[in-house]
Amino acid sequence: MMVRCGVFLLWLLHFLPYRLQAWIGNVLGALLYMFTAKRRRVACINLRLCFPELNEAERSKLVRQHFNAFGRSIVERGILWWSSRERIQKLIRVEGVEHFQNALGNPLILLTSHFVALDVGGSWITQHTDGVSVYSKQKNTYLQNLVLQKRARFGKQFLYARQAGMRPVVKSLRECRPFYYFTDQDWTTKDGVFVPFFGIPAATLATLPRLVMMANAKVVPCITRVLPDYKGYEVRFYPAWENYPSNDLIVDTRRINEFIEQRVREMPEQYFWLHKRFKTRPEGEESFYK
Repeated sequence: MMVRCGVFLLWLLHFLPYRLQAWIGNVLGALLYMFTAKRRRVACINLRLCFPELNEAERSKLVRQHFNAFGRSIVERGILWWSSRERIQKLIRVEGVEHFQNALGNPLILLTSHFVALDVGGSWITQHTDGVSVYSKQKNTYLQNLVLQKRARFGKQFLYARQAGMRPVVKSLRECRPFYYFTDQDWTTKDGVFVPFFGIPAATLATLPRLVMMANAKVVPCITRVLPDYKGYEVRFYPAWENYPSNDLIVDTRRINEFIEQRVREMPEQYFWLHKRFKTRPEGEESFYK
């Protein structure tokens, strides 16, 4: 019942002007900061590890800014779920679209990352082409079905559960459907390796170079950010990666983290710091989150 009430509230809020929604999102973020001590602690640990050059006051300020951005991402999701195509398009500025257009018609992986506006990039892509994405199964069936429905509201989308593995993704790639792929969370090292992220060994999925090899795909990074002064969002496509993959899985996986780290430094408050990015440790190394 609580989930359904929350969804109903999001539906009501999506009728409001964007600036007012953003303000409400900031308020929600401030409340989450106050009342979710465990996640606040995770964010503080992550930022201490990744930005040791900042003092305690600077990191504390950054944590608060991140909670505000996270709160906005929740409230503004109502725009993506229920607003018209025209309203959404007016809020999105696209940069580097030629990199996306030049790669269409080939097996294409749109490499993205867990920034707060991640779903905005997915919404733009679904408005312009049939695509592929993966999702993690939710405990709440109603919420999971709603999310899947809303992700595919503008076009035919192929949404595969992460538990299904990569075989259906490879099939879709070979049929030239762009794959919107994020690979920057800690899913242990079962399908990954330890490579540095902000100088800290981080368990990182090594699936991207394998997918590129199996489907002969191109990699075009795609990052979405929230613009300042309530100007909406930016979806930025970057040039297709050349000489990728190499013959070294570690080097290829490290390139992913290096690219994401560069983007995080550009907008650190918008990266998803509430996730235990460094949860899996090399054998014998103590957890950072104890």
